[in-house]
Amino acid sequence: MHKLQWIQNKIYSRETLVRECNMWRATQKKIVFTNGCFDILHHGHLDLLAKAAELGNVLIVGVNTDSSVQRLKGKDRPVTNEQDRLFQLASLLCVDAVSLFDEDTPEALIKLIRPDVLVKGGDYSIDKIVGADFVQSYGGKVEIIPFVKGYSTTSLIERIKGL
Repeated sequence: MHKLQWIQNKIYSRETLVRECNMWRATQKKIVFTNGCFDILHHGHLDLLAKAAELGNVLIVGVNTDSSVQRLKGKDRPVTNEQDRLFQLASLLCVDAVSLFDEDTPEALIKLIRPDVLVKGGDYSIDKIVGADFVQSYGGKVEIIPFVKGYSTTSLIERIKGL
């Protein structure tokens, strides 16, 4: 298989992702899910994704659509469009699947795929993580991976603008 096709094959519609999750579960794969805008991919994102991937066999990344990012981050965002963000994330060896969600939170996507482990980066407490109660209701785990200090998309944008 050509490398570009390998990358494209990791970009899923919701419907296809649900079918794939059912197949992974049938083969006893531990499914890990995380989400975000991933507007400008940086060290902090890569650290989160690598650590999340270590928590199971399959890492799925939910990616905010352009319109969702704009609602959450403002009219100047995203810097990188959703198709490019999907492609970049799918290019990573530690990521097994990526899928868009247009809602402000990934709750609907989490309920569809039913991950074994839900991962969020940052300084959250479990009670503030969207989908945590649902994942824990069927015995799933919720993990919080601390941010890498000095890395944020907002600070990177500000630094670029200051040049």
